[in-house]
Amino acid sequence: MDPQVVVDTLWTVIAAILIFFMGLGFAFLESGFTRAKNCVNVLSKNFIVLATATLAFWVFGFGLMFGDGNPIFGLQGITFLRGEDNSPATGGDYHGVYSALSWAGIPLAGKFFFQMKFAMVAATIVSGAVAERLKYGAFIIFSFVVVAFVYPVTGHWIWGGGWLAEKGMFDFAGSTVVHSVGGWAALSGVFLLGSRFGKYGEGRSVAIIPGHNMPMSLMGAFALWIGWFGFNLGSAMSANPELVTHVALTTNMAACTALLGSTMASWIIVKKPDLGMMINGCLGGLVAITAPCAVVSVPSAVIIGFIAGWLVVLSVKFFDRVRIDDPVGALSVHLVNGVFGTLCVGLFAQEHYMPGRVANGLFFGGGGALLGVQFLGVWTVAIYAFLLSGIFWLILKYTMGIRVDTRKEMEGLDLGEHGNMAYPDFVVKRVGDEFYFMPKVSGSESYLSEELLCPSRVFPKGDAAVQKIEAVIRPERLQFVRDALEKIGYPGIMVSQIEGHGIQKGVTQQWRGKKYKLDLLPKTKIEIIAEKTDVDKIVNAILQSAKTGSFGDGKIFVYDTRGIVRIRTGDEGATAIT
Repeated sequence: MDPQVVVDTLWTVIAAILIFFMGLGFAFLESGFTRAKNCVNVLSKNFIVLATATLAFWVFGFGLMFGDGNPIFGLQGITFLRGEDNSPATGGDYHGVYSALSWAGIPLAGKFFFQMKFAMVAATIVSGAVAERLKYGAFIIFSFVVVAFVYPVTGHWIWGGGWLAEKGMFDFAGSTVVHSVGGWAALSGVFLLGSRFGKYGEGRSVAIIPGHNMPMSLMGAFALWIGWFGFNLGSAMSANPELVTHVALTTNMAACTALLGSTMASWIIVKKPDLGMMINGCLGGLVAITAPCAVVSVPSAVIIGFIAGWLVVLSVKFFDRVRIDDPVGALSVHLVNGVFGTLCVGLFAQEHYMPGRVANGLFFGGGGALLGVQFLGVWTVAIYAFLLSGIFWLILKYTMGIRVDTRKEMEGLDLGEHGNMAYPDFVVKRVGDEFYFMPKVSGSESYLSEELLCPSRVFPKGDAAVQKIEAVIRPERLQFVRDALEKIGYPGIMVSQIEGHGIQKGVTQQWRGKKYKLDLLPKTKIEIIAEKTDVDKIVNAILQSAKTGSFGDGKIFVYDTRGIVRIRTGDEGATAIT
């Protein structure tokens, strides 16, 4: 065998393994950016997508993307390697049905192994944008169909010798083919899923729902950055020293300047150098340089990365403003900068880097022809990927359903979907803390009728004119209770996080298929001081808003108060609580 084929094959396989490592990066990044109660769910989705994407690409995707056919999709080789010669394609000797890859002089199995990892990344992008409210089964099915029928068709247009390739569109490593497609598929899902409960309130109020583990997200970013060298450098599918080193340098420079750009933008716009913005800014730079990395100079890469970092911060703010809920910022990173990076080819490309493969961009004397082709590719891919993904989401919505119920969402998908938690011993104690940052929910999410808030039921009380009401409730019901109390005119409460259990002595979870008992459960204690005449409606409001109908809903206690003094004014008794 030709020694060059051996070297090229070895390099391509190593690059594919680096891309596979990005799966760990996505898992860490997304789980860190989401809440502790959904950590197992996010990790599990990023794990199982490796299997679903691989099978979908093997059965349908590879043939539709690279098989010989027409300018729209491949028609041959739908089941990979069926009747196909797996010998190296050297010197134009390749005569199989995947002629779109005949330019790479490595065995066909190596080409499939490498391209399979790209399909995995495209599907993984979706999981972050729809996190914390999507049914696990729906995600598994969607990840299969998006890799089987959405990703490969648009990929065929650009990388499989399709109609966009014939027009001269250039996307070296997948700003559009991989990242934008994943972003459009995610966006269609976000529209149909809706936002997380409590994320957006009345008017323009936006909840702060912080992620639970920034160190984990930062580790994910480092893993993705490392994997990106396989992503971009490996796209040469050859150990070409000049090309590989140039791509390595442009990729790294864009990531660094994007990190600086997002830091600056965050400092100016949100007044602090927010680490989450910095992480996503760096990744946005990597996405943006993915298409042009082989055909732009290092100074151009510096500019592209810096702009990409700013775009991430601006687009995160924009998506919140238009009430598009993306928990991890996947749309800002992959969709926005996938589009930007693809257009950068039309702006910054220089023909001498890859003669015959790309023309000069607008800024280097090439006019607007290449930019026009890139623009055409961006929006035709957008239309196809968004609409077809939306159809798949709709089918799932009206068959098995795509969104978990409100109770499961509030309790967390770890328990509701998987029956276990990432941190059963300690982080669970603070499961209710995120509600301190939530705004009042809009009227469309109301769950209390006027009849329930004006009860005829009378509860036992003490003799004093002022009573203390103490309620121990489920942490996930706190927001419901707060809204109910505000509705009847009692917004003032004291809240503390406690642990305990009732007669059931905890809950049963499972670990590696075996059940175990979690004895002390997180509880939220609410304390309210009220006049005796208001006790009935307050207790009733708590009952209706805290109740789930399951064991562990908690209890309400009413006490006499012996003395109340307002510190600021010295008022005593009932006047101290008004």
